[in-house]
Formats: sequence, C-alpha cells, structure tokens
Amino acid sequence: MIQEQFTDTSDREVISTRIFDTTRERLFNAWTNPEQLAKWGGPSGFSNTFHEFDLQAGGYWRFTMHGPNGANYENESVFVSIQTPNEIILDHISAPKFRVVATFIDQGGKTRLSFRQIFETHDLYEKLKSFVTDANEQNFDRLEALIAELYH
Repeated sequence: MIQEQFTDTSDREVISTRIFDTTRERLFNAWTNPEQLAKWGGPSGFSNTFHEFDLQAGGYWRFTMHGPNGANYENESVFVSIQTPNEIILDHISAPKFRVVATFIDQGGKTRLSFRQIFETHDLYEKLKSFVTDANEQNFDRLEALIAELYH
C-alpha cells in the first residue's frame, strides 16, 4: 500500500477538479453505488465488470476494465477511508500503484470534486501524468453525463 512518506507530494500527484451541477450526496452516490460507478468509471470507450466492491475501510474493490480494443485490465484497490458524503480514500494496489483522494465539496447545490492521484514514485508519476490527466477528464465527462441522465 502507498504510505504518505512526505508532507509534500506535489512531485508525484495529479489533481483534477470539476464543479458538477448536482448535490454532494448525488455525486457521492455515483462513486459509491457500484451500478452507477460501473457506468462511468474509466476513459471513453471503456466498460467495467466488478468482481468485488466492499465499500468500507479495509474493503476490496476488484474489477476488470475492458478497453475499446478488446484488452482487459485487471484492477485491485483497497478502501482506506470513507467519510460520507465528504471524501473517499483508496489505494490502487495493482500496478500502477497510487492513492486516490476524492473530496466532495458543497457549493450551494453544486459540488466541486477534487480528485487527487498520488503515485508511488516520481518516476511513475512522470511516466503516467499526461495519460491520466486526459483519462480523468474523460471520466469526469462520463460522470457528468450519468448525473444528467439520472437527475435532469
């Protein structure tokens, strides 16, 4: 698991932020309801098959992400902390290793989502930062479309 070894992780983290036109509770639910999460998780063209989703500290989330090219990507994470509806922290323990800190901030009926990915090493961060920055925006686009479909 990823251990926060330094107070300053800026040399190995990607931060993606967006304001969603929905309540914090609805957005948090899209992250914690496996049926909703499976619909938007991953970049454009990807789909997911969940094998385990134990939403509690120490619980595992195991799934296969299916790429548009037919490739399968096995993923395994463990939840570190769930603070409904404020924050989710998880460690992605299959390669590449990183910690996710998703923070949900109420903004008067809208919600600002801050999504931090803290990579295990600076080298891993350098290798993946451009890919994950684009992939995170695609995730947010898919999440925004799901929220619009469900609530508007």
